[in-house]
Amino acid sequence: MSKESHIQQKIDSKIKPLGSLGKIESLAKQVALLQQRDTLTLTTPQLIIFAADHGVAKHNISIAPQQVTSLMVENFLHGRAAINSFIAHQPWHLNIVDCGIKYPVEDSRIINCRLGSESADISIEPALSDVQMEQAQQHAVQLSNRFTDSDVIALGEMGIANTTSATAIYCKLFNFKVTDIVGAGTGINTQQLSVKQRIIEQAIQRSSDSASLGILKHLGGFEIATMVFSLLEFAKQKKLLIIDGFIVTAAAAIALQINPNIRTNLVFAHCSSERGHRVILNHLNVEPLLDLDLRLGEGTGAALTLPLLQAAIDMYNNMASFEQLGISL
Repeated sequence: MSKESHIQQKIDSKIKPLGSLGKIESLAKQVALLQQRDTLTLTTPQLIIFAADHGVAKHNISIAPQQVTSLMVENFLHGRAAINSFIAHQPWHLNIVDCGIKYPVEDSRIINCRLGSESADISIEPALSDVQMEQAQQHAVQLSNRFTDSDVIALGEMGIANTTSATAIYCKLFNFKVTDIVGAGTGINTQQLSVKQRIIEQAIQRSSDSASLGILKHLGGFEIATMVFSLLEFAKQKKLLIIDGFIVTAAAAIALQINPNIRTNLVFAHCSSERGHRVILNHLNVEPLLDLDLRLGEGTGAALTLPLLQAAIDMYNNMASFEQLGISL
């Protein structure tokens, strides 16, 4: 019997109707296949927020100025943001990674993965240079070495105008029309949305590289690039990787293009209410665990999956089987 068949049989033999625990069963199977042991563990879950600023923000395509990125980083550190409230009674370990915010926050708790002060304006030039792409890869290796003792890593982000970069990535990667994916992000008005759409169109037309890494270089951002390479590195360590919303899914989409085998590591936490996210999830053929109309970022959707993950592991480890109870069906 194959390992996968053994795991499925163990789940099917629990004292319940076959398949009655739905996605919890699928989640348990996914973890068991990754960990390859009879007793599953949930050790030191890490939630990492990747923060950066985008040069394209200068086109007034967000309701907030770039100073807000730094302000939110400070709020994360001092426990005042939504993500802090969401994890207050959960065992997540919160980590803030500065991938390149325009106004750096001086605090020893911040993990320094800076690639610059902000990524370039994607409407006129590549977001990252070749050197910055190499640095992002190096930082990803450093991050993976930092969290070797953790079974699960959740990824979140913070960056003004990063829905613009994410939308451009989706359209270039999957040949979608901008109008099918572009959304209001933080809640911009109709005029700003029109400018955002035009900027994305310009960025896509300017970029002639259709390779995954080329798309990342031309249309991504510092935090998106660091997340892409981090996903690839964490997957090598057989970690369960929790993908948050619209932005993190863009990083996951590129990572999947580079290495399709990491699909077994990925859990898509939720379907964001950001326009286009459902389209992308369907295109990737993945089913999110939650659908709560969230569109904040910060890893808030990813954070909410931990009780479900714990339930799946406890079910797999502790729930009795019909055989143990001497029942034959």
